[in-house]
Amino acid sequence: MTKLVAATTALCAKVSETRAFGTEHCSARFAFMNEPLPLLMENSIQIAWDYLEATGELGDGHVAALFLMDSVEAMIRRGERRKLLLSNLAIDAYLKFRAERKSLALVS
Repeated sequence: MTKLVAATTALCAKVSETRAFGTEHCSARFAFMNEPLPLLMENSIQIAWDYLEATGELGDGHVAALFLMDSVEAMIRRGERRKLLLSNLAIDAYLKFRAERKSLALVS
């Protein structure tokens, strides 16, 4: 990962010198993408939690916490590292889970 950051910084320096691509602060764009995995997981879950809470879709907090944690962890284990994608997919999966659970409760 360190080699990737060094290569990106070197490329950005060349681009800044030539200004061919119009980006002067290129290396600053990638600094936030190197979050430690526990922090990435925590931030993704927090974004999903805040959204669900704000929209009134959170439901039972304990169930939501377990579901979001399992969902985000599974995606991280598969290699996903984009925070917003992790949180958006977790939200979508949770909403589907709640809808299925609600329809099962109505059938019972």
